Order: sequence, then structure tokens, then C-alpha cells
Amino acid sequence: MSQTWIRHGLSRRVLNPRRQAASLAILGMFVAIFIGALYLSQSSATSTLGRQLGELIDERDQLQQFNEQLRAEIAGYRTVERLLRRAQELGFVSAGSGDIEYIVVDGYDPNRTISVVPLEADETPLPEYEESFMGWIQQQWDSLAGQIEQFNSREVSR
Repeated sequence: MSQTWIRHGLSRRVLNPRRQAASLAILGMFVAIFIGALYLSQSSATSTLGRQLGELIDERDQLQQFNEQLRAEIAGYRTVERLLRRAQELGFVSAGSGDIEYIVVDGYDPNRTISVVPLEADETPLPEYEESFMGWIQQQWDSLAGQIEQFNSREVSR
């Protein structure tokens, strides 16, 4: 008897078209709200990142402009006129022919072509590369076999 009552209650709820329409409308509204919330969240994150990127680009442009101003200022300090004026302010004067002293060094020949230390080429021959791929594989195989023998001899000695 209880089984027929449950079947009757379920079949009555399932077949009620107004309840089905209302349930679908509520479900559709929740899905639309959820999708809208996701869209708003994503668009706000994107706009925030765009704003931050714009601020960083503006800061980069200002720094580049400041660097160019500094380069122009440095170039102004490096002019010959400025350097000569600064040297005079520090007390330097141009050297005349009477102010220059020449020093004679015995044995110095400015026109020599031979260096002081003779340069010798290193003539040790380089070893020739004679290893083949199969030789390398054989070497690796022998190394593996030696390791296996060592492991086995340890196991036997225990």
C-alpha cells in the first residue's frame, strides 16, 4: 500500500506542468545569475589589470623621458668647452713648450718591431679523436657489467 502511495505522489508531481515550468524558470534564473557573476568577475579582473598595465606604461614612459634628460645633461657636461672651463677653475693651465720636459731612456727604440718577450707558439699536438659510437656503447656496457659484478659480490659476501 505504501508503494502505491509513493508512486502516486511522484507521478503527480512529475506530471504537473506548472511546477515543471516554475522549476525550469528558477533553475534558468540561477544559471543566468551564476554566469553573470562569473562574467562580471572576469571583466572586473581584466579591467583592473588593464588599468595597472596602463599605469606601468605611463611610469615606464616617464622614466625613459627622465633617462633621456639625464643623458642630455651628461652630454652637456662632456663638452670640450665645459671641460676646459672646469680645468681652469681647478687651477690647471695649458702647457707651453717651456713647460714640457722630455726624458731620455737609454736603450729605448720607439721604432722597434721585436717584442720584449719572444712569443712562442705552443706546439703540443692535440690528441686525435678516435672513439666510435659502437666503442662508446661497449665502454658503457662494460661499466654497467662491472657495477653489477660489484653489487653481486657484495650480496654474496653478506
